[in-house]
Amino acid sequence: ETLPQQQQCLRPARPPYSYSALIAMAIHSAPGRRRTLSQIYQYVAENFPFYKKSKAGWQNSIRHNLSLNDCFKKVPRDEDDPGKGNYWTLDPNCEKMFDNGNFRRRRRRR
Repeated sequence: ETLPQQQQCLRPARPPYSYSALIAMAIHSAPGRRRTLSQIYQYVAENFPFYKKSKAGWQNSIRHNLSLNDCFKKVPRDEDDPGKGNYWTLDPNCEKMFDNGNFRRRRRRR
């Protein structure tokens, strides 16, 4: 069933953040500055309604960014920490990228 015209306009707009910025925000805001993949998904969906609605592909892009971007480091769980998956943290050298909460997309240099 299609949404009435009006409701389509009310769809939340895509946030002006790159996937790496979203991941960094998620990690940054976590106690201990680390999150599992599913906690990162959860953070994004809860804080950005745009992603709550559309499951299409964004989780895939998040995984892609985690594995390709050197700023994100995988940390194994502690022995006494039950559950699935590793934690992800921010490389200390990358914290500077996000100083002053500057998570906005970088303008591409021409």
